[in-house]
Amino acid sequence: MSLSLRPVVGRRAKISALGAYVPPDVITNQDLEKMVETSDQWITERTGIKTRHKLAAGKGVSDICVEAAKKCLAARGIGPEAIDVIIVGTVTPDMMFPSTACLVQHKLGASHCWGFDVSGGCSGFTYALQAGIRMVESGAYSKVLVCGADANTRMTDYTDRTTCVLFGDGGGAVLIEPTDEGEIGFIDGLNEIDGAGGVSLNLKAGGSLHPASHETIDNKWHSIYQDGPAVYKFAVRKMSEATIKLLERNGITGADLGCFIPHQANLRIIQSTAERLGLTADRVIVNIEKYGNTSAGTIPLAMETAVEEGKLKKGDLVLLAAVGAGFTVGSVLLRWEIETAALTVP
Repeated sequence: MSLSLRPVVGRRAKISALGAYVPPDVITNQDLEKMVETSDQWITERTGIKTRHKLAAGKGVSDICVEAAKKCLAARGIGPEAIDVIIVGTVTPDMMFPSTACLVQHKLGASHCWGFDVSGGCSGFTYALQAGIRMVESGAYSKVLVCGADANTRMTDYTDRTTCVLFGDGGGAVLIEPTDEGEIGFIDGLNEIDGAGGVSLNLKAGGSLHPASHETIDNKWHSIYQDGPAVYKFAVRKMSEATIKLLERNGITGADLGCFIPHQANLRIIQSTAERLGLTADRVIVNIEKYGNTSAGTIPLAMETAVEEGKLKKGDLVLLAAVGAGFTVGSVLLRWEIETAALTVP
């Protein structure tokens, strides 16, 4: 392995703590069989999903972020007053404004910080993560809380059997801090957007172009629309291209990775990417069967799974990758700098 470290002016940044949360209510494949023409076998064979979680009425994605953030801060042993910035990656904010970051700040009692939201679809966490990393590297901030969470069941049409089987609610939070002496932390990231993909995966109404009306409700424009074959084809190609390019420009191969933590959209997409990277199944983190696609929440949830399964250890090289609506592509290469014993795993 020949790791080519990207030059950093000032200091390096790392993930210093992790927390994740899913709401307690569960939707099983058997539940969906009663709602739409589908079957457990059909869903499992095509997606790998068995269950997904649903946020309770009266709750918003800010509540997912807050629960995850509390666990993250507890694992680090600090209070919310220590946070400098809150960044939330989500496409299901509680409301158009104020930002989810504002709501999280207030609910946490983080009295000395500012923040904002990032809309990157399923790449939202990787985008928010890199924004937080750059802030710490710049020297301007020392503790940035990055949340990735979505409440996808809020925008799912449960009469559309092609999409309703896919999505669940949940998310996580990480704390970004400067590295200690001898640590590497964040190594490199590769991002891309392709707006031509907007026609293939979107939620058409609710913004300035199509505000809520009888027409938008009757046409179900407030629910997820997805051209499955187009999204699948793009995701398979771009997940592989982005990860391979990121590894190659840093002089490493899939064999050097401790684990690969991909966005959990479809088991076949994950397996295809892992195969192209030359990764054995034991180094690929998969929890889609339990949570479904939680969009920006999948990678931090999968980080928690990796810790629980003993596949994420201090010193490991870790590759994160996601493809989402936009289209968006986000990949991150880092060295994991947390001792497993220091994590409070939910």
